[in-house]
Amino acid sequence: MDMMETSKVKAFLLQLQELIVERLAQIDGKPFLSDAWTRPEGGGGITRLIEEGNVFERGGVNFSHVTGHNLPPSASAHRPELAGRSYEAMGVSLVLHPRNPYCPTVHLNVRFFNAEKPGAEPVWWFGGGMDLTPYYGFEEDATHFHRTCRKALEPFGADYHPKFKQWCDDYFYLKHRKEPRGVGGIFFDDLNANGFDHCFNLTESIGDHFLPAYVPILERRLDLPYGERERDFQAYRRGRYVEFNLVYDRGTLFGLQSGGRTESILMSLPPIVKWRYDWAPAPGSPEAKLYEVFLQPRDWANEANEG
Repeated sequence: MDMMETSKVKAFLLQLQELIVERLAQIDGKPFLSDAWTRPEGGGGITRLIEEGNVFERGGVNFSHVTGHNLPPSASAHRPELAGRSYEAMGVSLVLHPRNPYCPTVHLNVRFFNAEKPGAEPVWWFGGGMDLTPYYGFEEDATHFHRTCRKALEPFGADYHPKFKQWCDDYFYLKHRKEPRGVGGIFFDDLNANGFDHCFNLTESIGDHFLPAYVPILERRLDLPYGERERDFQAYRRGRYVEFNLVYDRGTLFGLQSGGRTESILMSLPPIVKWRYDWAPAPGSPEAKLYEVFLQPRDWANEANEG
């Protein structure tokens, strides 16, 4: 893998982190702290974090670039040919937990892997995506988010969006709960078809469409009045987010198995969460609507409900 190509990816990721943090800090009114770290085996990163902000109860926008001599099991389990290769992995990973329960939680990740060994062709790929996790759903928000995801992928081929949307629905699914984590978005991994430039440009486009996908939703909802009932339900539903991230999320597993920085990896977890035994929302309640309308498979991007 050409050094110039990997440095191009790194420059894009650092710029993306900066742009997103700048815009979010503007919305919140409180600055993000910056915490640079290094990893003994190789590489490091920059954690940008906000806690107890005006809008964000907790949010992190992380950049990491790590190198190592052996890929951890989470990365080589489904690609046994990679075992024993040295690697570099870089990416931006973001999770935002707004305080207002009418503002959805959101996740974005864009990443690049390169694995090499002497005398063999390098194996590289891109991965990532973004998805939306509302507590109280609004159809126009879900539609806007999905249409922006579709727009990010359109220039690269018509088949990407349906494929990546389905991949997202399948991936962000809590099997033990038999329910999706939220309303989905797009997700992809192991992307290396059609050459480096095509894959890099597609990944760039996803990163560049994050703010247009999320900020209008956030701004529409952040001043809606709420009370204890809504906060209570938000804390209950955040429990699902924690369950997914600790049980299934490949990025979390990769970070922990590769000796990444635990504080930065677990910044995705919300600060206030509740679990209850065998709880169900009252029929006909706004809380029940989340399950009946939003945690169901839907083709949001093609529904005519944005207005």
